[in-house]
Amino acid sequence: MDHIETKHSPYDMDTTAFDSEVYLEKLLKDYSLKQIMDTEAAVVKDTQTLHSDMQTLVYENYNKFISATDTIRKMKNDFKQMESDMNLLKEKMGTITNFSEQITGTLQGTRSQLCKLSEKHSLLKRLQFLSSLPAKLKEHIEEQNYVQCVQDYVHAKKVFEQYGQQPSFDGIRKDCDIIMADLKQKLRAEFHMSGKTAETLTKMGDLLLQLDEKPSDMAAEMLVCASKRLHEQIVMLQDQTERDMIEFVDLGIDGFLRDLTLVVTAYYDMFVAKHYDGERDDFQEVALKELNSFLNENIDKYMTLVQDRVESDIGLGDTHIMLRALDRLHRRLLAMRNICCGLEIQRNTVDIIISAAHQLMQTHSKALKDHFADSLSSVRLSLVSTKSDAVVSGVHLNDLITNLYVTLMEKVRGVLQDLLIFLQTDWSFNIKCDYKGALCVEGIRETLLIGFLHHISKVMNSFGDLSTSSLPNLLLVLSKTCLEMEQNGIHVLISLVDDLYEIDSENSTTLTHETEICAEMRETAQNLLDTYVRLQGSNISQMLRKSVETRDWLNCLEPRTVRAVMKRVVEEMSSIETVVASLYEQQPHQNERTTASSDSSRKTHFSNLTGSKQQFRSNWSNYTPSQLESSYVSNIHRLFSERVDIFTSVDFSKVSIVTGIIKIGLKTLLECVRVRTFSKFGLQQIQVDTHYLQMNLWRFVKDENLINYLLDEILGSAVHRCLESTLMEPNAVEIICERA
Repeated sequence: MDHIETKHSPYDMDTTAFDSEVYLEKLLKDYSLKQIMDTEAAVVKDTQTLHSDMQTLVYENYNKFISATDTIRKMKNDFKQMESDMNLLKEKMGTITNFSEQITGTLQGTRSQLCKLSEKHSLLKRLQFLSSLPAKLKEHIEEQNYVQCVQDYVHAKKVFEQYGQQPSFDGIRKDCDIIMADLKQKLRAEFHMSGKTAETLTKMGDLLLQLDEKPSDMAAEMLVCASKRLHEQIVMLQDQTERDMIEFVDLGIDGFLRDLTLVVTAYYDMFVAKHYDGERDDFQEVALKELNSFLNENIDKYMTLVQDRVESDIGLGDTHIMLRALDRLHRRLLAMRNICCGLEIQRNTVDIIISAAHQLMQTHSKALKDHFADSLSSVRLSLVSTKSDAVVSGVHLNDLITNLYVTLMEKVRGVLQDLLIFLQTDWSFNIKCDYKGALCVEGIRETLLIGFLHHISKVMNSFGDLSTSSLPNLLLVLSKTCLEMEQNGIHVLISLVDDLYEIDSENSTTLTHETEICAEMRETAQNLLDTYVRLQGSNISQMLRKSVETRDWLNCLEPRTVRAVMKRVVEEMSSIETVVASLYEQQPHQNERTTASSDSSRKTHFSNLTGSKQQFRSNWSNYTPSQLESSYVSNIHRLFSERVDIFTSVDFSKVSIVTGIIKIGLKTLLECVRVRTFSKFGLQQIQVDTHYLQMNLWRFVKDENLINYLLDEILGSAVHRCLESTLMEPNAVEIICERA
């Protein structure tokens, strides 16, 4: 309502209801003098602005106004001329109509006569065509224009059938029959001639059918002749070994498959899609069966050739190029299936692709095994050529383990990425949709990856055989590598293959689970580490055995120093500990031994290993000879001692590994002492040696009682095997050992 009131307000200058008198009265009544003057200035300003805008608008459209005026004036003149032309046209059309009516009236009587003359003229042309037909047929044959020759003859046959009884036409018909019989023989000869293209064979077959050849004979002959031509194509493709895979497939598509498609479609159109009155009722069914057999036989030959080429290129050429070529072939075969309706093509490209994937997988598997063998050879060569310095050797072993582990992981990753090319979405084929393809994808996981992990475990286990002459450090490298694989590598690789190939291994009962491989790899690592301990223990044992067996213990001099072999044993254990420590750090729950747990390193006391809480000490120097001769002391020690297992599995820690080596060495020394006979000084030499070992070996083990027990057993056995059991004073033993 406010809008309506504003629109019809006499005070609004922008509306038609504006009243200047009323507006002025209201202005004088309601506004002050200053406001009235301001309003006047505003009105004057708006008036000038509107006047200026109107002038601008007129100036801008002035040329348009002039042009519009000229156009209107010209249109008036043109319409006057057009009106006169239309009147003239109307008069001429009337004249033409009058003339047409006069002609129609004049020719009305002779129309039927003209029609008869036209028909006679057409008949004369036909007769003229028949009279010159033999010459034309010969001319077409000489020019090898067989298609036009047959068309003319077929066209003339209808006239011969109608007027063949006339003597004049009978002679012409016989001449034409003789000419066409010669043409038939010529076409048959060329039909069976080798080197003809499929297109030529199809044209000749169609011409022979138009010349009333028997369809069943022509169908059989066409397949035989086409088979010869296609065989020539196969032979030609077999010689194209220098071409790459894409060129090879393109050559087959443009040559063999094109000819095959042309023959099949032509045969289908000529013998299957048409019905012939003179043939048996099942002729079309038999023809279709023969065509299916012909098609699949030739497709099988070509696909076998392609598969042989693929197998020869696997591992040598670019896999992407090979798959691009097979993708083109697959698309062409799909097109053939659409073109050859009613036919069943049994062989397809997916089988070749799946076979190629299997073969490439085997090639990659062999490459992985060869690479692994080369890596092991490099590790062994590096270990043989490395200096025997302990610190350098420890760092070097870590580098070897890192290189071996990283190269294995990267190699396997690369292989899995390479095989992923078979599953790209831009290919026209999808092998995962095929049952065999799904098995192939699972085979990449099982045969390639899991099989290679089994191979790693098996090969590394072979180094753990004590009968082989493996380097001790090599066993350490392999064991640590297996442990790294078990802790990290196996999970990474199996997760990678499951993610890349979208395999749900967690819910599958047929696929190998990660825990099985981890358990096998850890078992291999344990076996290698146990073998390392036994091998190093055997080396220590050999030194100790020779030192005992080659010495005359009955004619020994009074001991003045520690035997060199004991120093060598301590040095070897220090070197072994340094190497092992670089690979197996101290376990968090184990406390590093830096000081002796008792004063046993300074006194000639030896402790027997007893229960977890009870310890028994022996001081052989305090017993008298008569007491030493008695077996009560040793029997009491054995009675309260726990049995020490020597050849047990060790943990993946430095202390456990070194302890295992020490146990084997001391056990060997014990057994060697038990079969020797000692003099007084021989016993004292054993006493000095065992105390030296006790002073130096305690820091390598966690449980010092183990060392004390074995050394007690060694000294006790020497006492029992001594002719004069007199031990050296403890202080003298300490002085000798400290001097050493």
